Amino acid sequence: MSTYPFTFDSKRPFMQQAGEWIADVFYDILPEAGLELRDEQIYMAFQLEKAYAEKKTMFAEAGVGTGKTLVYLLYAIAYARYTRKPAIIACADESLIEQLVKPEGDINKLAQYLGLNVDARLGKSPDQYICLNKLDAVRAEPLADDLYRDIYTDLPEFVHYTDTLQRFYPYGNRKDYPELDDAQWNRIGWDVFQDCLVCSQRHRCGQTLSRDHYRKAADIIICSHDFYMEHVWTYEGRKREGQLPLLPEHSSVVFDEGHLLETAAQNALTYKLKQALFESIVTRLLEGEVRETLAVAVEEVIAESDLLFELLASHSRPVPGSNRRDIDWNDALLTQINRVKHHIDVIEEELVFESGLFTLDEYQMKIVEEHLEMIQLALGLCRQQDQLISWVDGEGDDLTLVIMPKKVKEVLAEMVFGRKMPVIFSSATLSVEGSFDYIADNLGIQEYQSFSVASPYDYEEQMKAELFDDKVLMSSAVSSRSLSSISTANDAELSILQTEKVLSLIEDTGGRSLVLFSSMQELSAFRSAVEASGASLPYRMLYEGTAEISHLISTFQQEESSVLCAVTLWEGLDIPGPSLSRVIIWSLPFPPNDPVFTARRRESDDPFHEVDMPYMLLRLRQGIGRLIRSSGDRGHVSIFGHELLRDDVRQAVQQLLS
Repeated sequence: MSTYPFTFDSKRPFMQQAGEWIADVFYDILPEAGLELRDEQIYMAFQLEKAYAEKKTMFAEAGVGTGKTLVYLLYAIAYARYTRKPAIIACADESLIEQLVKPEGDINKLAQYLGLNVDARLGKSPDQYICLNKLDAVRAEPLADDLYRDIYTDLPEFVHYTDTLQRFYPYGNRKDYPELDDAQWNRIGWDVFQDCLVCSQRHRCGQTLSRDHYRKAADIIICSHDFYMEHVWTYEGRKREGQLPLLPEHSSVVFDEGHLLETAAQNALTYKLKQALFESIVTRLLEGEVRETLAVAVEEVIAESDLLFELLASHSRPVPGSNRRDIDWNDALLTQINRVKHHIDVIEEELVFESGLFTLDEYQMKIVEEHLEMIQLALGLCRQQDQLISWVDGEGDDLTLVIMPKKVKEVLAEMVFGRKMPVIFSSATLSVEGSFDYIADNLGIQEYQSFSVASPYDYEEQMKAELFDDKVLMSSAVSSRSLSSISTANDAELSILQTEKVLSLIEDTGGRSLVLFSSMQELSAFRSAVEASGASLPYRMLYEGTAEISHLISTFQQEESSVLCAVTLWEGLDIPGPSLSRVIIWSLPFPPNDPVFTARRRESDDPFHEVDMPYMLLRLRQGIGRLIRSSGDRGHVSIFGHELLRDDVRQAVQQLLS
């Protein structure tokens, strides 16, 4: 087979020829294979041809059922082969990556119907791989679970031996251990506090080997938003350290569910300073013959950092509904941060002298210098409280200071959207009241193209929706309880009533339901209530966190009567047919009570309507969109929420459903 899936004429523009071939695919090839011709796909194809030809940024807003994924895949593959560089498809999270490459996914459809051999490889985030050091620590514990010893024993042979590798292959992917729940995985999975640069096992690590594998992709590399942003922020630093960037040079980028990119960008820029990790970094400087002044400087900075974390513990308070703690910034904290910064300055000056004496390992010293530089940058942000979002995680010796910049658009404008490269945002929800200016401004995009295509489905005919506020819940329980006790129901009693109602709705559809929660706390409370009720349910209940997420999705799809309860599947889940006949929204998905949204609310004149409501309605649209995935689907959407008692909220939700 030739490089291109069509006969290429070098005298004509490539993208024009690619567009003609893609039109043939949708007009002739796919219909002949039995797939439905969709006018929306033809329209999208002509729009994307322009974006690729002019190497521009485009917002491609296309409703459920428009087949947008097939369109952008065809252009991404064709352009990758033309430029000899792979395309990047960046998904909102790891579960959506698996949706693309599953046997019935769109990539395999293209390969089957077009006779294309598509070289698509996964570039998963580091936390999706086993950390060999953490696994060694867990299995060495006196009361270690045999589970971890078995995992170690089953690793490839080359992991267990120190001789030269003759043969190796990627291993250790989270997906390979579907039976582990999240807590079990977190004990052995990579986390941000692992220092891979100086790890003695890094060249045998599954994460390292996977990078060698996906870098060789000819057509497509599929990763998460978080991973792509991590690539962007670490690009220059990795080059300075003599390392390859996380992703190779690429021809184009598609941000699937692109409305979530800003959050990923902020997360990638976040710096986490952990007390124990900081100490382990600076004490590396004491390994070898060092001058007394450097040794004293190291001891002093450790003492000052210990005091800083003591102050952070005493000047932070728990945030209701969140695992984070708010920091009460004051003069004492800022003064102590300045003291830590001063002592780091002293160490950096001492390292200038040490480098001339060659008493320290050059590579180790370079790594420490990089860490200290990042710490100085992060602590320096604390002086600009108006530009900073910060909080504390954990307790005691596990305390972590988290520092995040409020705005990332300046960096994005330079490092992503300032490049001469096609960048496509794909989602059913990109515009606000018909305009793309809101998302463009937040991301620092100065020039862009855009289009909107509505869903072809008849939602009024295919979907029935119902709203349940507290009054509805209480009135529905009149027949089984006294009206006087119900009218004064507290939150705990309302939760019981809601659990009973949800179970009855699930029973009405014989299982076959997706229950979406706004937080893991809500999901855990629901699971506990169901298990405490002792009800013998005729269908299987699947809960996010009890196994690897793509394994749960597959089980839900294959076991038609099962019920899937999830927190992270508001976007991207694509399960047509009777397995998903009802979507239940446990609570309206208002933004979490965390420092990021607290900061946005403080800067808003009308926080509820300018911050909370737009976020909730956007996410609610995505959740509802999980139900109707084909023209033959029928089902119900059931939405619960205390806030539905407010007229403005109820009217906004009803308008969204109309």
